[in-house]
Amino acid sequence: MASIAHRLRISLTTERVLEVAVAGPEDGTPLVFHHGTPGSQILFEPFIEAAVARGLRYLSYSRPGYGNSTRQSGRTVADCATDTASILDQLGAKRFYVIGWSGGGPHALGCAALLPQRVIAASTIAGVAPFGPQDLDWLAGMGKENIEEFQAALAGPDELRSFLERVGPGFAQVTGGQIISAFGDLVDDVDKAVLSGQLGVFLAENGREALRNGFWGWFDDDIAFISNWGFDLGRIKVPVTLWQGAKDRMVPFAHGCWLAEHVPEVRAHLLPEHGHLSLAVGSFSRILDELIASGN
Repeated sequence: MASIAHRLRISLTTERVLEVAVAGPEDGTPLVFHHGTPGSQILFEPFIEAAVARGLRYLSYSRPGYGNSTRQSGRTVADCATDTASILDQLGAKRFYVIGWSGGGPHALGCAALLPQRVIAASTIAGVAPFGPQDLDWLAGMGKENIEEFQAALAGPDELRSFLERVGPGFAQVTGGQIISAFGDLVDDVDKAVLSGQLGVFLAENGREALRNGFWGWFDDDIAFISNWGFDLGRIKVPVTLWQGAKDRMVPFAHGCWLAEHVPEVRAHLLPEHGHLSLAVGSFSRILDELIASGN
């Protein structure tokens, strides 16, 4: 074990609390990891090991509505910047690196855009692109489960709620041995290969934790993705590295290609051999090294 992860409950207001996990040296530069959708603050041990080996303090938090974090109805992607800054303030940290995986990608970019004096460098791994640009067919290339999910979101809150009421209980109880089946059409062979071991167990645990008090974090993430994110990608001035696999059926390759063309000064790695999950697991050390190097 690289480092014991400590769970904290950080109060933002008298009515709102975020659940946070921290691992690594207290004097290390924080690495804030924005989890996917659905997801929680639970940390993946190989990621902790890679971060701690580089002297970083690894930090993640359950976004509002996930786990024991208080729901923030109507939140935008941009709201994560205020939450992230508040967490770091309470931990006595100023500047930090930020990574977002999958649904966490937009949140990492939000921090980069809105906290330029604090973010040293940012990275997205298979991150979602904004909804609505005419030059991006947003749903094309997604597995059928994601198409159904986002068609429900686009149809309105009632449709999305009905969808999540139907599928949420399954993910709230899934085990590592069931995770490949649970993902269904969202994973092809390259991603199935990495789900058979430690990653599958982690993702199942992460999903159970995320949905322990209901699906509202997932609901609010989906609405935020298809709405105005609350910031302009063109405002990003800090270094950004972008990673995307061509075999990704959760966040299609076109999303990464679009972001590579629209995020200023981005350094993009568009990898034909990888999927959504294999990319993060197979390249995390390299992703960290490039993140750190880009901030120097």
